Amino acid sequence: MSQKREDYITWDEYFMGVAELSALRSKDPSTQVGACIVSQDNKILSMGYNGFPKGCSDDEFPWDKAHEQDDPYNAKYFYTTHSELNAILNYRGGSLEGSKLYVTLFPCNECAKAIIQSGIKTLIYGSDKYADTPAVRASKRMLNAAGVRYYQYESSGRVIKIQV
Repeated sequence: MSQKREDYITWDEYFMGVAELSALRSKDPSTQVGACIVSQDNKILSMGYNGFPKGCSDDEFPWDKAHEQDDPYNAKYFYTTHSELNAILNYRGGSLEGSKLYVTLFPCNECAKAIIQSGIKTLIYGSDKYADTPAVRASKRMLNAAGVRYYQYESSGRVIKIQV
């Protein structure tokens, strides 16, 4: 009788890995964010990354953020859709009620609204580098009020290699 492998990855490692891989699809030159929505029984429901809406050419809309103060019309912020919202909008099934969201960067206040309204109940995030900004502080305030549990992904530090 053979023994099962003991060094398999955890669910958090698996789904955060999917979110990280999704982030690599982003064409944003400064920030790549990925998201993965998972059912209560650990089935992937949807994925998303930050980018422009369908039909808005990656070559015709601005990726620049330098003009935000001087000319917000020509900065990326009016045009990009965040990974969390893309994952929610990409879902073609029924309800997301009770699901989990893995995301590489803590959500802004606008994405928090969509997370709450869609019924997502658990949020696992990678980085919280904007923790002190008003957008993230407002996000946490709403998530707390709505009873959405969130915690930071804790990497085991191990290098995950695929063996064939």
